Parts: sequence; structure tokens; C-alpha cells
Amino acid sequence: LPACRDSRLFVKDLHFDGVPVRIYLPREPSASKRRGVIFFHGGCGIFGSIRSYERICRYIARKSDSVVVSVGYHLAPEHKYPAQTLECLTATVHFLKTAETHGVDPARIIVCGDSVGGTYTACVCQELGNRTDIPKIRAQVLIYPFLQALNFNLPSHQKNAAAAFLSQERTVHFILKYLNKDCSLKEPILAGSHVPESINLKYRKWINPDLIPDIFKLGYKPPLPTLFLPQIHEEVQELFEPWFSPLLAEDAVVCPLPDTCIVTCEHDVLRDEGLLYKKRLEDNNVRVTWHHVEKGFH
Repeated sequence: LPACRDSRLFVKDLHFDGVPVRIYLPREPSASKRRGVIFFHGGCGIFGSIRSYERICRYIARKSDSVVVSVGYHLAPEHKYPAQTLECLTATVHFLKTAETHGVDPARIIVCGDSVGGTYTACVCQELGNRTDIPKIRAQVLIYPFLQALNFNLPSHQKNAAAAFLSQERTVHFILKYLNKDCSLKEPILAGSHVPESINLKYRKWINPDLIPDIFKLGYKPPLPTLFLPQIHEEVQELFEPWFSPLLAEDAVVCPLPDTCIVTCEHDVLRDEGLLYKKRLEDNNVRVTWHHVEKGFH
């Protein structure tokens, strides 16, 4: 939807240090400074826009009486990764520094996103966790986030392999499109042939079906060992960067993260990534609120 009149909100299109944003401000005067919400939309980094998330952002602004900033990061593959993460980071830092000019309390700003927007949320919070020159982010909200590209055979990947909209196969297809890679890499990545044993061993403490509660593993079959293919590994180095796979961040980066809300859905290939990140955060003494939507889907 285009920005149009709303009896309860002022809606403005702006740029934050060159990044397009749409800001939603409640019209009702407030006795004190309001909360702020920075929202990163989903769409695998290749779809979606400020316009396609218009209703959601209006709803958040009205229901929570908050100032909402929807970030219109430029899409891949025309704008190469990690341009999307960098633009989300730029817009966030700008808003944290200028919050008061928008009637927002800089100590009460949360970052929020769905799907790949949840990835950008996790990355931005990891990047800013130890910064002392700007206000601290109050909390992060991750709505069925994508968080790792090492293992595409977790229980939720198997259970929802053929789910409508975001299937197991389509997830990897979109990843390759996002990174502007050859889609013929899809099959070996789905099999796990892109991950050397040394990396599997290093990250097994964080990405492991054993860490997922048994209730979510009904019918799960551990995959057979696969042959590592060095040429595939070389082609997709980005998959091993914490900016692409936030679950791979070291504990020193995870420890200072803000209070977190994670939303997972039962009928979603990405369900287990949310569960694994929840455990990582809790293991590092980060406060986590978890909402699981049993009939929900990606």
C-alpha cells in the first residue's frame, strides 16, 4: 500500500543517512517520550518492501502507541549482500542517535523483523551490543528468523520440507538467489556437502538436533553422512559468516544482547533455528520470551 492518510497516525517517507524509511507517528499527543520500533521486513532479501508491510507497521504503531520506523533496504541480487544488513545497521544507528527529534525515548527502542528481517535484527543487535557511543537497544523481536545455513536437515526442515510458500528446497534456492550464486549448488547444500568436518565439529555445540526439545522431534530421522565437497565450500563462504548465520556468533558477541522475544511457528522450516537461538541466548544469560504458534506457518 502507498502511504495514505490515517486518522490516528502521521506517516512520512524519509531517508536516514541515505537509507529509505517510512516513519509512523501516533497523532495523539503524549505526556512523555514514546517507545520506538525499528522494523525490518521479510522477503528473503530479494522480495518485499516498505509498501508491502504498510498494514503491519500501522498496526504496531497504533496498538503499542509507538513510533515505528520501517526500513526500505535495497534488495538483492541487484544490491549485493551484505548491503541489506549494512543499510539496516545504518538506519538503526541513525534512529538511536536522533530518537528525541521524533519524540522517542532513546532508552526504549526495540528492533524487530520477520524472516530475513529477523536475521537483520539479530545481526544489528550483535553488531551494536558492545557499542558505548550510542544508546543501547532495549530489546529485539525475532519473528520466525533465518539464523543458520549449515544444516538444512534439522527436524523442522524434515517435517516441513514440502510446506507451502517456504519449502526446504525453496529456502536454499532463495539463499542462492540472494547471494547471486549458481542454483545448481542447491542439491549439495541441502545434503550438507558444503560444510567441512572441522566446522561441523566446531558448531555442533550450537547447531544440533539434540538441543531441540523431544516434542519437536517426532518422526525425525538423522540424515546419513554426506561427502564433503571442497569446491562447493569455496563457492559459498558467505554462509559461514555470522552476518549471514547469526547462530555462529561467538559467546562474547551473544552475551551483551538485549532482552529478546522469539516467535516460532510449527509449520515452518525455520522453526528449529528460533529454538536453537533461544537456547543459546538463555545459556548466555540473555532474558528470552518465547511465543510458539502451533498452527502457524511461515
